[in-house]
Amino acid sequence: MAIPISYNVRNLRLRLGATVMTALGIALTVAIAIFIMALLSGLQQAFMTTGNPLNVMAMRKGSDSELSSIISREQFGVIKALPGLAKNSQGDPLASGEMMVAIVLPRSDGTGETNVSVRGMSPVGFELRPEIKLLEGRWFAAGQREVVVSRSISKRFANAGMGNTLQFGKGSWTVVGIFDGAGTAHDSEIWADVNQMVTDFDRPVFSSVVMQASDAVAADALSNRLSDDQRLKLDGMSENSYFAKQTKSGAAIKFVGTLVAIIMAIGSCFAAMNTMYAAVAYRGREIATLRVLGFSRPSILTSFVLEALLISLVGGLVAVILMLPFNGLTTGTSNQVTFSEVIFQMRMTPAVIAIAMMFAAIMGVLGGVAPAWHAARQNILAALRG
Repeated sequence: MAIPISYNVRNLRLRLGATVMTALGIALTVAIAIFIMALLSGLQQAFMTTGNPLNVMAMRKGSDSELSSIISREQFGVIKALPGLAKNSQGDPLASGEMMVAIVLPRSDGTGETNVSVRGMSPVGFELRPEIKLLEGRWFAAGQREVVVSRSISKRFANAGMGNTLQFGKGSWTVVGIFDGAGTAHDSEIWADVNQMVTDFDRPVFSSVVMQASDAVAADALSNRLSDDQRLKLDGMSENSYFAKQTKSGAAIKFVGTLVAIIMAIGSCFAAMNTMYAAVAYRGREIATLRVLGFSRPSILTSFVLEALLISLVGGLVAVILMLPFNGLTTGTSNQVTFSEVIFQMRMTPAVIAIAMMFAAIMGVLGGVAPAWHAARQNILAALRG
């Protein structure tokens, strides 16, 4: 015969103080776990959603980032003549030679400086990224020291707003537009004319070439042709694959966050265990009475584990509510691939919330099993005399 859940709820209400303190301890642990998972989810979304499945990137063989890649203009000419490339309305191949550099900018809140990625690109680059929308101003003009910045960059860094000037290369660059990066890795970038950047940085080469294939089959063939062509000595890959590899930027966050969460989880399990042991000691006669009334040891064990589980689930729910205001918060971290800051939004997805509640439940069960076992094994006569 099972003990009704209403019995457990009543006991939790009678021990409200201890119940609240234990639930809050679990809530704090779960909140830390949610924070870490939301960071990783946002970082992953920023990279995994970047790129068009039909877009192919070419970089120097062995390069793991655009910063370390070099492609000559002769190679670019060969690439533009490859079969399988899509063409725009003017009949030109959709291929953009691009240059990536990192510059140092001060944060708008005065907390220091950090590296920011600047992408030099041709007008074809806009056609390759139709998901990027201009919010204010206009796109940069060819041959001018003009830049467009993402909305996130304009908010996070000093002198990055409309009409301001940024100092890099050989002079001042005017911010003439602000774009919406659509939650992609481009939210972390500044865009400028590639030919002007070549002049300013004295680098008559490209970092990468981004091109669009006519269809999915052509995209695979183009990637293989680039990698196999001994004249070019380049690696070809889908744009999606390149940015997906950059998710390793979150490795440090994941390691530190997991370590902290485990340490706090152990503490929360002991807190739940202490609460349940106190409940067992306080309710010795009550437990013995339940045995006399015919409730089995497994029923009592299940009942006490259920109480611990209820406490932990309440703590998990409190943690979710506390963390909801952070959902969508814009933050940044260092990208170990490009050595610059990557900007992204924290994402409390349904999967994050489900894992958090499971984490809370596991802590409750682990913290409740030992006290529940002790309660179920009590001697009836000794408990009634106590």
